[in-house]
Amino acid sequence: MRYLTAGESHGPQLTTILEGFPAGMPLLAEDINEGLARRQKGHGRGRRMQIEKDTAEIVSGVRHGQTLGSPIALVVKNNDWKHWTNIMGAEPLKEGQEDEIKRKITRARPGHADLNGAIKYGHRDMRNVLERSSARETTVRVAAGAVAKKLLSLVGVDVVAHVVEIGGVTAKVDSSLSINELKERAELSPVRVADPNVEVEMMAAIDDAKKNGDSIGGIVEVIVTGMPAGIGSYVHYDRKLDAKLAGAIVSINAFKGVEFGIGFEAARKPGSEVHDEIAWNEEMGYYRKTNRLGGFEGGMTTGMPIVVRGVMKPIPTLYKPLMSVDIETKEPFAASVERSDSCAVPAAAVVAEHVIAWELANSLVEQFYSDRFDTFMDEIKRQREYAREF
Repeated sequence: MRYLTAGESHGPQLTTILEGFPAGMPLLAEDINEGLARRQKGHGRGRRMQIEKDTAEIVSGVRHGQTLGSPIALVVKNNDWKHWTNIMGAEPLKEGQEDEIKRKITRARPGHADLNGAIKYGHRDMRNVLERSSARETTVRVAAGAVAKKLLSLVGVDVVAHVVEIGGVTAKVDSSLSINELKERAELSPVRVADPNVEVEMMAAIDDAKKNGDSIGGIVEVIVTGMPAGIGSYVHYDRKLDAKLAGAIVSINAFKGVEFGIGFEAARKPGSEVHDEIAWNEEMGYYRKTNRLGGFEGGMTTGMPIVVRGVMKPIPTLYKPLMSVDIETKEPFAASVERSDSCAVPAAAVVAEHVIAWELANSLVEQFYSDRFDTFMDEIKRQREYAREF
């Protein structure tokens, strides 16, 4: 499977084209719109989330509620476009109209793609960079991931994300919670945290950052249950599934680190406290007594829950802006400010959930016959039975 996204933050729409889904898979617009609505929630979100009410329109690849096997095209309209038609329009500017464009950006914002992108593509107006490098693009990445989540759900794979840390405030999650209980708790929380004891403290940290013109980051965790064992590969470096998941996490705007299971803590422990002992019973087949490696060995799934975490840095657009340089005059200036969130960690958890879902669905489609959805499901069922009896 693959997908391509197109669109700018204040352009007319965001578009994604998905290729490789089996024919005959049930898919409705509401399967996608649920994820889009979740992405817009979260304490600390900026005013843009009140302007946009993101919904996806399926414009190809689906007929009467089922995929056709052909590319699926999804469109999300930008409501704010009506205020940006002169600034972001595709038509050339008319004579004298240049003076009407008041939002040319020549002051690079630290922590953004502005300066590097301008150097790469030769843009003297860095709006050409920030419009595409904006996290607004993750809207259609969530839409693409929502289609992948639909495929996973139909073959018994559940994907849930929640927040484990914001601004130094850390959640303690009850390990006895089922994945559905974890999801329910996170969905009810304004900061998408499953630990009610730290919810208020996290919200206060976000409010303090906003009051100070600052921003804060955090850590999100994605948990996946139901993946068959042996998905991925030990044979080639570029087919290791955990590597693909790591790439997906750090491809999200502002994400700077990733770990599986106990992650970096493994560096401080002996091997006897890191690796997972193997056991077998008639009901489950092979399983691990612990899950410290987060569901992966040798680049392949073990059949245990996948546990992957990503760290998101504070958003770099600050209302207390850092110093930078004007690329036209080379003079120092306080960096320009676009609309921004003081904390987007709860929303980023939803993005992480969906990019992980995409990679997992893709790995299944790669490994099993997938032209038809009914035979695809049969093959995965056979793989589970084979692994249990092996």
